[in-house]
Parts: sequence; structure tokens; C-alpha cells
Amino acid sequence: MRQPALTSTASFQALETHAVEAEDWELRGLFAADPQRFPKLTVDAAGLFLDYSKNRLDGRTLELLVDLAQERGVETQRDAMFSGERINLTERRAVLHTALRAPRGTALVVDGQDVNADVHEVLDRVRLFTDAVRAGTWLGHSGKPITDIVNIGIGGSDLGPKMVCLALRQYAHPRLTMHFVSNVDGHDMDAALGKVNPETTLFIIASKTFTTTETMMNAQTARAWFLQHAPEDALARHFVAVSTNTEAIKTFGIDPANMFPFWDWVGGRYSVWSAIGLSVALAIGFGHFSDLLAGAHAMDQHFQQAPLASNMPVLLALVGFWNRQFLGCSSVSIAPYHQDLNRFPAYLQQLDMESNGKRVTKGGQPVDTPTCPVIWGDCGTNGQHAYFQLLHQGSDVTPIDFIAALRPAHELENHHAALLANCFAQSEAFMRGKTIDEVRIDLQSQGLSLAEIETLAPHKTFPGNRPSNTILMEYLKPYTLGALIALYEHKTFVQGVIWDVNSFDQWGVELGKVLAKKIEAELTGDAQPELHDSSTNGLIAMAKAAV
Repeated sequence: MRQPALTSTASFQALETHAVEAEDWELRGLFAADPQRFPKLTVDAAGLFLDYSKNRLDGRTLELLVDLAQERGVETQRDAMFSGERINLTERRAVLHTALRAPRGTALVVDGQDVNADVHEVLDRVRLFTDAVRAGTWLGHSGKPITDIVNIGIGGSDLGPKMVCLALRQYAHPRLTMHFVSNVDGHDMDAALGKVNPETTLFIIASKTFTTTETMMNAQTARAWFLQHAPEDALARHFVAVSTNTEAIKTFGIDPANMFPFWDWVGGRYSVWSAIGLSVALAIGFGHFSDLLAGAHAMDQHFQQAPLASNMPVLLALVGFWNRQFLGCSSVSIAPYHQDLNRFPAYLQQLDMESNGKRVTKGGQPVDTPTCPVIWGDCGTNGQHAYFQLLHQGSDVTPIDFIAALRPAHELENHHAALLANCFAQSEAFMRGKTIDEVRIDLQSQGLSLAEIETLAPHKTFPGNRPSNTILMEYLKPYTLGALIALYEHKTFVQGVIWDVNSFDQWGVELGKVLAKKIEAELTGDAQPELHDSSTNGLIAMAKAAV
């Protein structure tokens, strides 16, 4: 059934009226007026703690946002997703990444197929294979154990495994070094091949259809490089596939016994929980990979069961919607105060922007409000010495998600206290700012003249009143990382429901691929670039002249 336009709903119109009242709210004043603001605007779930009190909203705002979520059918759509309905309408597929982390024996039958049994059959194969590689009983063609693993994929087949392997490096096997190749740019593959030994390297080719252009070009390059050093029958000991195309992998030289399948109801950006996570299980061990799944499942259960008003993914989504729609915030900065989460902002870029970077509704009508903000960021404290200047004093207001662990995985004295101090201080600074009167008092205490004070004061004034969330966990470990990823997955889902967009297709990725195939033929052959614009024709001519 087609949804009514978002702006026509009673709950949205109530929020519009409320937003006018809230226009002049200052966060300093909101905190001063309510000593219980922090406990009221925080929530725990699945080993995570969310503080959303430093947003320009109050209890009434949240009531109206929850009304909107209910009117837009968040609960109904959530239940439809978990039950396996085909909510990916344009591709007529179910959306069941949550089934990938459900415990063995969970009842879920879709189109007559026992989904849980299928998932755990593949997980059992992943466990047996990864155990053998990690134990050193899986040997290369010359009888040596594997020392290097090269994951060849792109999009979710690269971003998820790479991010998780880096985040959980403290659990990594000491003999195994992970490498990730995604870019069709030959510099990426060249750098990886320059670091590995063909006798002790295992390549994972991650492509569901075994036809993904970039992945297969890189896979063929890796194959050709390997065959310069080993006979063709050695391929089966050094190449495995995460795919469903048995004939293609056999032609490539991969033993079908070493093919790990997944399903069309697993979207790429939601696939790290599937056999796409093979590199993760190799790096950290199947036991820790199971803990990653368990943390995500715990967040799934919370998302399914908690009332909307105390539901962490729902609250994160609603606060984000409020900031996007009524504060006009066109981007969100992700600031993990944990070096091992340095790829998490990049991971969320795909998760959020590929899911909700849409301009038409499920019914094919233009969305009548702004949709997905731009997602970007880097680790604190690095960001403080780069772009935080813009966040503090720039003309745009950019909400920030601070993410931190209360306890470190290292024993380097004083480092962690300094890290957390920076994280908490920045969130306070964005909230409080610094008024011109406060600046003047500071400058007076330094003995500056009145003229100097009046010259400097505007430059040292911070507007503050800038929203942020803080997400804390005790340790960054597989369980809490799984919960953190699932939190953002469900936040993305909820916002997609509110905007009435299909969060599970990505047609915008396809147009450039189609044009790239034509231009590649023109660059490498005799095809003439006659149908392009003059700019594209000129660029093609320059590239051909440079060969």
C-alpha cells in the first residue's frame, strides 16, 4: 500500500509546529532547566550505552517523533523484515541479514526453505575451514602453512571484513596477516602482491555471482600472478570463493568444496555476518566470530522487543531525523575515539548513504523532504586537529556521533584517560560553546588591553548549541562491535521507513558501471567515442594519447 506523503501526516505537521517553538532552544538552558536530563535521555542495550541528551530536543519532541515512527509503520515494517517478507520491492527480495546471526534452531521458513538451517550449514563449513587454516593443517601446494590472506571483493565484500578485522586486531592470529584488495586501480593489487609469498598465501574471491567487474579483474590478476610461481593444479590450495556460481569457480580453478555460498536476501552492505565474513573468522577465529554474531543478535532482539520510546536504534534514528529535517543538518560526522575503529566511518558511509541516498519513495514518487545526510568522519583525536575547526565555528551545524570504549585493550599508562578526556570535552564544548562575554573575561585575565580584547573576542567565540550523541561500551570486543554495527543497521532501516524509501537496493551504483564498460572498450580498442559530450570525448582522447 502506498504511503501518504511524509509532510501530509498528522505527526509530521505536529512536529513542524513544535519545531517553531524549539527554534530558539539553547542546550545550556535545557540542561540548566532539568537536572535529570542525562538519565532521562540515555538508554542501555546489548552492551552499549547511548547518551542523546546533547541534542536540541526535549521530552515532548521525543513523544512527537515516536508518534511519527508509529504513523509511518516502523513496527509493522520491522516485523515484516524479521519474518522474511519481500520488503526489498524493486528486487522482490526478502531482507534477512538478521537471520545470519540468529542462534541455531531459530524458526524461520521463507518460501518453504528453512533459512536457519541453511545459515548454520554454511557457518559449520566456515568453522571447519577456518579452524584448519588457523591450526596450520591447511597447507599450500608446497606443504607450508598459510601466512597471508588476501580478500578480493568490493563494496560490502571489502568494507565490512576490513573494518571488523582492523577493529578486532587484538584477537588476530599471530601467524596470519590480512590484506584487502578492492580497487580496480592496479596500484591496490600491486601493493598487496608485493607483500606476499605465493607458497603461503590464500586468496578469498568474494563475489556472489562471480561476475562483479572490479572483483573479477583483480581475481584474474591474482590468478595470473600465482600461476607464474605454481602449477595450475595448485590453485585449489590457494584460492577459495564466497559465491554461488559453481561453474564459474570451477572454471577459475577453485574446488567447489571450497565455495562458501550466501543468498540473494543478503545485501552487500549487510553481508559481513555471512560467508563474506570468512576473512574475519580466519583472522580472529570462529569463536570470536560467533561472539560478533551474538552481539548483533542481542541488538536485534532489543530492536524487536523494546518500546519505541526506549529503543536504542529507533531513538538514534529519530534524533537523526529531527536534526536532518528540522535543524537543516545536511551531514553527520562519525568520531570514534578508538584507533581500531578507524574504518568505521567509511563502513557507515556505505551502510547509510547507499541505503537511504534515495530521492523517490517505494511508490515511485519524489520524497517531499530531505533524505540521507552525508556521512563522514575520522578517529578522535585526529579529527580535532583537522576538521573540528569547521564543526566548532563553521557556518553549518553538523551533528556528531562520538564512540568510545571505557576500558582500553592496551596497558599504556595515561593514554586512555587522555583519550576519554578529549572525547567528553569535545562533546561538552560543542554543546556549551563559549560566549563573547566569557571570552572577554578570559582575555581580561591575561592582561590584554580593551582594544585587543575587542579585536580578538569575535574570533575566540564559539556558538555552541551543536548536537551530538555519545555511544559507550566497556571494551571494544567482538560482542560489542556486533551490537554497534547492528545498531546502525537498524537506525538506517528506521529512517528509511520514515522517508518511505527502499533502503535495500542501490540502482545509483549501476549507471556508472554501464558507461564504464563502453568507455573501457573505447580506451582499449578502436571504438570511437562519438556519443559522449565534448568533455568526456576530450578526456578519452587524452587517455588514449598517453598510452
